[in-house]
Amino acid sequence: MLTDKKILIGIGGGIAVYKVAELARMLTRAGADVRCVMTGSACEFVTPLTFEALTGNPVHTELFDLTAEQRMGHITLARWADAVIIAPATANLLARLAHGIADDLLTTIMQVCEAPVLLAPAMNRSMWESEATQRNFGRLKKRGFYHIGPETGELACGEQGAGRMADIRAILSALLPLLSDKPLIGQHWVINAGPTVEPWDGVRILTNRASGTLGALLADLACIMGASVTLVAGPGTPESHPGVIRRNVSTAAEMLSICELEAAGANLFIGTAAVSDFRFAESHAGKLKRGDSSKMSIELVANEDIVAHIASMPRRPTRVIAFAAESDHHIEHARAKLAAKNADAIIANDISNMGRAAGSSADGNELAGGWWISRHGEQIEIEPGTKLDFARQIIQHIQQMSEMEAREFKR
Repeated sequence: MLTDKKILIGIGGGIAVYKVAELARMLTRAGADVRCVMTGSACEFVTPLTFEALTGNPVHTELFDLTAEQRMGHITLARWADAVIIAPATANLLARLAHGIADDLLTTIMQVCEAPVLLAPAMNRSMWESEATQRNFGRLKKRGFYHIGPETGELACGEQGAGRMADIRAILSALLPLLSDKPLIGQHWVINAGPTVEPWDGVRILTNRASGTLGALLADLACIMGASVTLVAGPGTPESHPGVIRRNVSTAAEMLSICELEAAGANLFIGTAAVSDFRFAESHAGKLKRGDSSKMSIELVANEDIVAHIASMPRRPTRVIAFAAESDHHIEHARAKLAAKNADAIIANDISNMGRAAGSSADGNELAGGWWISRHGEQIEIEPGTKLDFARQIIQHIQQMSEMEAREFKR
């Protein structure tokens, strides 16, 4: 997918610049035509000569370099690129981009750039968590900028926390969908994600550790690949791509109602949500008092299986994909659920992948793996990788299943 693709890397001034050198090398070795634009601060960390040697192309640094302007000016660079990566996207760069400031070559290019832009933030933990940076970052996401990271871990300053630039391979994984040929144009996908919350009283709830990260990633990728996507999101599900239609819900009953409405006649329904199997038989408006009792009995009633319900609707989606989070006998349990839910395929994974470790990234950098099992008898192991890789592989299997069924229909 990278052969002959034109990738522009905008390089900010931060210690993570050394990682960008490896990114430029990997892109070039993969067949991409790579050009770099360095800010003045970036040149304080690494010389332009480094990136010229790695890419084989001149590095652009000055807005008013007349020789460079004649050869490859900022308008030409913006129109030339198939995609732009800004790494490291420092707090200063995010602020200038968010407010439309064009005071150097990179920010001026961004004023006229129509290609997809991928931000890879990197900075100190406190800078990343600051109200100003989060506000600027949110504004850029609403304008359609894509992003990957930052990761959580040890930072260059010695502190621990979120702010480390995403791994190079994670950046490449996030870049690839931006270069796709929109193979899902014309399709309507409905995806549910995250946990549901069942209230007991005004303060207590029944829920689970699901983060909604995988479902959100699937929705974002499908949207980037051209599909019309509706995400039915439980509490805590990460923010969505601006092109995703998002319906926020809380309880299993709410999720069922919205999924039923949105999935009727859709091309695909993917049930990634960890829906509560039970709800309280009786809920209370106020806070129940403990009183003097040392025991309390609670009655639970079953919630309807959303995936099975969607698969049985008169206007059933063309394909229904289920998930099975198991602690043991993963494949055996998944096959039983595949038949019981009348789904077209099911992804089995381990419950250890559920939720998010404290302080970890919500951008799909956690490890995940599992098995793809289809009603055609396929059983394919999905090798452990980031959740972003996991989501990409799931979409690939869905596409392959569709192609196989189309070939069988023609016969």
